[in-house]
Order: sequence, then C-alpha cells, then structure tokens
Amino acid sequence: MYYLGLDIGSSSIKVALVEMATGKSVGVVQEPETEMEMLALKNGWAEQDPKEWWGHVCKGIKKIKQKYQIDKDQITGVGIAYQMHGLVLVDKQGEPVRKSIIWCDSRAVEIGRKAYVDIGEDICKSHLLNSPANFTASKLKWVKENEPELYKMADKLMLPGDYIAFRFSNVINTTISGLSEGILWDFKEDAVADLLLEHYGIPKSFIPDIVDTFGLQSKVDAKGAEESGLAVGTPILYRAGDQPNNALALNVFNPGEVAATGGTSGVVYAVTDSLSGKESTRVNNFAHVNYSKQNPRVGKLLNINGAGIQYRWLLNNLDVDSYEEMNSLASEIPVGSDGVGLIPFGNGAERMLNNKDIGTRLVNINLNNHTKAHVCRAALEGIAFSFVYGMEILKSDGILIDVMRAGNDNLFRSEIFSNTISTLVSQDIEIYNTTGAIGAARAAGINEGGFEKFGTYITKNDHVMTFVPLKDKQAYQKAYENWKKELELIIN
Repeated sequence: MYYLGLDIGSSSIKVALVEMATGKSVGVVQEPETEMEMLALKNGWAEQDPKEWWGHVCKGIKKIKQKYQIDKDQITGVGIAYQMHGLVLVDKQGEPVRKSIIWCDSRAVEIGRKAYVDIGEDICKSHLLNSPANFTASKLKWVKENEPELYKMADKLMLPGDYIAFRFSNVINTTISGLSEGILWDFKEDAVADLLLEHYGIPKSFIPDIVDTFGLQSKVDAKGAEESGLAVGTPILYRAGDQPNNALALNVFNPGEVAATGGTSGVVYAVTDSLSGKESTRVNNFAHVNYSKQNPRVGKLLNINGAGIQYRWLLNNLDVDSYEEMNSLASEIPVGSDGVGLIPFGNGAERMLNNKDIGTRLVNINLNNHTKAHVCRAALEGIAFSFVYGMEILKSDGILIDVMRAGNDNLFRSEIFSNTISTLVSQDIEIYNTTGAIGAARAAGINEGGFEKFGTYITKNDHVMTFVPLKDKQAYQKAYENWKKELELIIN
C-alpha cells in the first residue's frame, strides 16, 4: 500500500509515491515535462490558471500509476504541498473567477506597505508577526480595488493547495499554516486576522473552514475520482505550503532545527517557539506544520533571491560545460578567491536587505592575474556568504541553531559551498536526498504513525552525508568579513 504526494510548483507539478509501511520512495514523476506557462500582462505580474494545475495533477497521477503498475485501490492517502502565497478566488459554484495571482507577483507591494504603516508596525509585529506585504490578503485587496466586478463574483479565497484539495473532493477548506502564509492569521488572538480583513474591507466569509494540517481533511468524491484516477473515498490527509513542507521533508519540526534549500533562490527556514516579529520586514514568520497555540511552532523564513540563479547565469555565460566543471575550477583557487568578491543579488529586490535591489557585483578583479576559476570560486563563496549573512539576521531575532539539514540540490552538492557555510556558522550540515513531493507523501501517514516514525523514514532512507565545520576557519572568516564590507558599502 502507498501514500501519494503532490508538490504544486509554479514551474511543474511533481507526484511521488512512498511505501506506506517503510516510507521508502517508490518514485517521482513531473508534469508537464517542460515548464508551465506563467502569464505576465505587466512587469512584476505573474498569473497561472488553477485549472491547468489540476489538469497536470491528474496527468501526473495517471503517469505514476502506470509507470509503477500501481492500482488506485493501493493508494491509501494523499498529501499536498504547494507554491505559497498564491490567491485563488472562486464563485459559489467553485469556479475560479480569474487566474491565480501567484507568489512571485508583486502588484500588491504598495498595498501591503501602506497597510503596515496605517495599521501600525507594533500591531502588525505582535499580531501578524509580519508586514502584510505582498501576500495573499494584499493580493485580494488589489482585486477588490482594481477588478470590482470580478470581486463581486467571488465567494471564497483559497491558496493553491486548497484549490487542488477542493478539486479532489468538492470540499473547500484550509489550514492555520496556510492562512498564516497569506497573513490571514492573528497569532496573538489565535484566530483569523480580523484586524487585517477589516482594514482591507474584506468580509470574513471569504475564509474557508479550517481543518488540521494532519488528519482527515476531505475525501475524493466521484467527480474527483473520475478525473484524477484515484479511488472514491481516498482521504486527503495533509496540506502545507512548499517551504514548511520542505522543512517537514527534512524532519525539521522543533526549536533549534533549521532547513535550508539552495535552488534557484535560497531559503533558510528556522523553527522557533517564540512569537517574535522583531525582523518582520526582513524575515517572514509562518505557522509551521505542527503549530498550535498550546505548542507554538513558528517557521522563520529567510529568502535569498540571488542564489542558484547566479551560478546558473555563470554556467550560461562563461566558457564552461557543466556545474561539475565550474566546481572543479573553483577548487583550484584558495579560500577567499585571491581577493575576488561576488555580491550575488541580481534577481530582484532582496527582502533580507530591506527590499533593496542592489544587483550582482563582481569586485576586485585583477585583469592580469584572475581567471574564470576565480569567478567560479567567488560565486560559490558569495552565495554561501549571503546564507551566512541571513543566518546572522535570524540569530538577531532569537534563533538558535542546533541542527541544520539541507536537500541534496545543486548548491549543497558543492563541497566549497557547504563547507563555507558549515565552517562559518560552526554547525554540521546534514544532507538528505529527498523532495517536497516525497515529504508530502510521507506526511499523509503522520496522523496514524506520528512524528517519531516519520523521522525514521528520513534518517533510514535519505541521509547522504554530513559536512562538518573545518577546524581552521581563519581564512573563511577573513574572506567573509571582506565580502560583508563590500556589501555594506553598496547598501549604504
């Protein structure tokens, strides 16, 4: 018997199967093979059709069943991870009234910024743990102001994962963790964020019923079964946004545990039991998957836009054939890149730098001595330094790091990158070969098997290696201080 996991990304849908008894991954498929379309009618806008997500979910489920010869009756539960902060608006019949305004759409930035000032910084920090910023609630306010006819048609707001669960079951509901990522949860009152809804003039009736993150949320109905290929009655047992889910996939649930990812953008996600919004303009605070008022678990999410995309840009624009070649070139150069520094923030405004867009800067190049190998080393170090800089922000917000875990993705596969972070923060980095879709599939079993059993799935099946801090950190510390001086010159 198997659990099925979905990861609803903005580029593709991933579908995973894991064995119910052992948590062992059977396999993962992607749908579509190429990237999904993203509609950008204006600069800074990004929309997708929720019905397309559902179409790819159904194709992906049929593909993985066929590939591994799995019958629908062998799938005993479904877990869903999804791209965070998106807005799906549906009418009374559950039909989307417009395309989803997804996570990377920035049209509501000014709305959120104004709300932060008008409501009051202290109130936002103590109740919402965040600025309303450019999240789901602010996106709904944008629709209200700019598309009043569509707004009048709307009956409920959903996050992307809520919509997929609805298509399976014809039941609309959401979770506390989901509402918090839309800045729709009041942590101080432990309730829906009436203060923001009232400020935006949005009726509370837009908020769906709330269900637990783990446990029976709904069941696949006849229409959902016909379209998806799952059996009628298959339970939906778990739902979470992609970053809380990535932390879950790495067995990160408790204070002192930190999950990191180094894909196109970088993320450091630290769990705490403190309801602190001190760094709310630079760090996002969301209810983690195991949050409750009695047992508060908040995920502090620090995002770094200029991470893997920086290294990919070099791959595409240097005379090199692969990341492996770049890593090999970089390994020929000593720590500190002979003074060459790369400030890797060329992918838009960086929230951890208070939304400044400072671009990528390559500094201290000597045209007689330095080569592309120096640039490769400086890039890996510069991206690693940006992670360390972000972790200093987290520490200033009360985060302690006892355990750091990362997925086996492009950046963390690099010894230079991982050793640099591990050495500078004096922390082991455990590397695991897992994905969001596999994590979501395993999470479907948490309600029955508990967190301890879930943790053994990961430690037994997925551990790849552990990076240990190097004893001599002097060269790393000097290189980091030089890099930080260059960054602060640019910022100031």
